[in-house]
Amino acid sequence: MKVTFLGTGTSQGVPVIACECKVCCSEDSKDKRLRSSILIEYDNATLVVDTGPDFRYQMLREHVQELDAILITHSHKDHIAGMDDVRAFNFKQQASIPIYGSGETHQALQREFYYAFSDNKYPGIPRLQLEPINSGEVFFVEGHRIMPLEVMHHKMSVLGFRFGDFAYVTDAKTVSASSRALLEGVRVLVINALQEEPHISHFTKEEAIAFAQDIKAEKTYLTHISHRFGQHDFIQEGLPEGMYVAYDRLVIEV
Repeated sequence: MKVTFLGTGTSQGVPVIACECKVCCSEDSKDKRLRSSILIEYDNATLVVDTGPDFRYQMLREHVQELDAILITHSHKDHIAGMDDVRAFNFKQQASIPIYGSGETHQALQREFYYAFSDNKYPGIPRLQLEPINSGEVFFVEGHRIMPLEVMHHKMSVLGFRFGDFAYVTDAKTVSASSRALLEGVRVLVINALQEEPHISHFTKEEAIAFAQDIKAEKTYLTHISHRFGQHDFIQEGLPEGMYVAYDRLVIEV
């Protein structure tokens, strides 16, 4: 399984509009962060987790030619705003795209992209096949086993996903013991780490490190990073062995 980080930034991305901080003015390509998303490629299937505002550009940049399914963590705009651009894949593949998410997420999609679910559909609108999933209940995409697990984004339920030895968890602030148990044995973990200062709905650097150490993954990658966290190299210098700062277009094999 190949995993490509399509975006590793928080809701505003990095650089932030009109910001002139050291991070936003950095010339290091690793400090240019689109909204968080990953591309997962198997031999027989291509999946995306989240379709944020940068989805169109992310698909073009990685030359994605086919898309078999989309997994949505939650309904905040930085994770769903690009959903309309799914229609390019609808047209090429002449099929609807399965959208896996919670009932609440599907309701939000039906509100935000109401025209895709109307009785009288206009030609060319996105064709979205809503597939409900629940935390702790395995589902399959093209024969590949996926386990969703709930984390809390302040008071909002968010789904993380486990794909065999790999797990992707973003927008987490608290994680129950039952959800942690679903991550037992994961070798590669991706976890959000917004910044060093306390935040109401995201892990800080220290919270992310503690969580990763509790999970005991062999490798951990930090994502959903704010410009307030610092430059890539600065963050990396402060991490324990086996932990890395993810960056856009980083590719890992699991």
